[in-house]
Amino acid sequence: FAKQMKNIYVLKFYILSFAFFGLFSHHFSAVADDDIYLVMFESPICEWCEAWHEEIGGIYPKTKEGCIAPLRRINIQDKRPEYLRKIKNTRYTPTFVLIKNGEEVDRIVGYPGEDFFWGLLGQSLNKLTINEKVREKCV
Repeated sequence: FAKQMKNIYVLKFYILSFAFFGLFSHHFSAVADDDIYLVMFESPICEWCEAWHEEIGGIYPKTKEGCIAPLRRINIQDKRPEYLRKIKNTRYTPTFVLIKNGEEVDRIVGYPGEDFFWGLLGQSLNKLTINEKVREKCV
């Protein structure tokens, strides 16, 4: 009888553990795995895109901003990848869209020059809640 009771308690423990994990696993994964990136919609004939690449493109991956939101370049004329289908109204180049977990957080339309770009990007990044893993790595 004692062995059967022990088995029942063990079974209850496993059931409660799985129930707890099932209810809250989405919270744990969202906190641990934020997917943040900056998408640059560009065109090969865009002079402002070219200016951005000359002034910022080389240094961007080495900056705190580039660490928090790595750049993904998309030619506006190409078929859009599945993960960007929800992003609308990207007619003008360059358009920079800050994305977290597949959702648009903010955007910068055009390239206003190096000084203004960093300020605008900083404002966009301030709208994010950055998890500890990213904060430790980048900030």
